[in-house]
Amino acid sequence: MHVPINLASDPFRRDRPMVLAAGIATGLLAVILAALVLLIMTDRARLADTRAQVNKLNADLQNINAEQSRLDATLRQPNNAFVLQQSLLLNTLVERKSVSWTKVFADLEGVMPLNVRLIQVRLPQIDNQNQVLLDMVVGAQTPAPVIDLLKRLQASPRFGPATVHNSVPPTDNDPLYRYRVSVNYAQKL
Repeated sequence: MHVPINLASDPFRRDRPMVLAAGIATGLLAVILAALVLLIMTDRARLADTRAQVNKLNADLQNINAEQSRLDATLRQPNNAFVLQQSLLLNTLVERKSVSWTKVFADLEGVMPLNVRLIQVRLPQIDNQNQVLLDMVVGAQTPAPVIDLLKRLQASPRFGPATVHNSVPPTDNDPLYRYRVSVNYAQKL
């Protein structure tokens, strides 16, 4: 039987590799910390420029809003109310007259398949972003040509995606499938 006896007060340990590894890890962590501090400082400088630009734009927006409210207050005065209502009416009429029916029908002719009939087109509606919305009723002997029309409308640069609101199957008096379709029309106003 062998019994190890250590007579030294501190036994011999191999700590040198652990101390060396801890020193290398500490140095590596210090380099990473310095890189992160440098990135934070450059990001703060860049954000300061962005904040200055945002503050300038907010100040400009406040000035524009103040000017707009001042002009609105002037227009809302009782002696200017009649002129404002008249100008709104005239602007609405000018917007409606600015839609060229000839151009609308020429653009529809370019995308309309031969076996689809245009049955009805309602007055175009113009929203506050000056987008023209066409609401029309089309008819065909079968649904396939109407689907082709919807694909052509979506692929056309003048029209956007079309929405089919309802469909009516053929009857004894009307042999056509009828579809009510609305589509955005990109005519420059």
